[in-house]
Amino acid sequence: MRALPLLAALALLACARLPASVAPAPQPLRLSDLADEGDAERRTSMRLVLQGLDADADGRPELALGGYQSALRVDPSNPYAYLALARHHLHGASPERALSFLDQASALLAAQGALSPRVEPHLEGLRGAALLAGGRSAEARPHLARARTLAPQAWNDGSLSARELR
Repeated sequence: MRALPLLAALALLACARLPASVAPAPQPLRLSDLADEGDAERRTSMRLVLQGLDADADGRPELALGGYQSALRVDPSNPYAYLALARHHLHGASPERALSFLDQASALLAAQGALSPRVEPHLEGLRGAALLAGGRSAEARPHLARARTLAPQAWNDGSLSARELR
């Protein structure tokens, strides 16, 4: 009879959820994880985005930009193409342009029900980095801090490389 309360307590502990601060954070999104999802247009568009990221990683930004633009011609509703474009512009000559691409990516992700804890660190971090590049450091700090908290392996350095997004 004494074992019954102990078993009940163990059962309750087994069913308890870990608090968010103890539970492991999900891995940040890598676009290659989505390459085979969606209809034919989305899959083709994602292949073009991935080719663009490869070109960006190889130091060929003009070729990368062409890949992202082609991806949007194939599927103008691909939020990940806008995300890649935001990252691309952030590391180019006009980092402030990243903000409009981030807004478009966020809007499409929300409309498609695809906002997730895996993509949130990239949205936050890219926004923070773009604000920082535009001289708006006070606005940038909370976004960058949130990105580092959500995905330290990708955002500890305050930047998202093409390889990290790929």
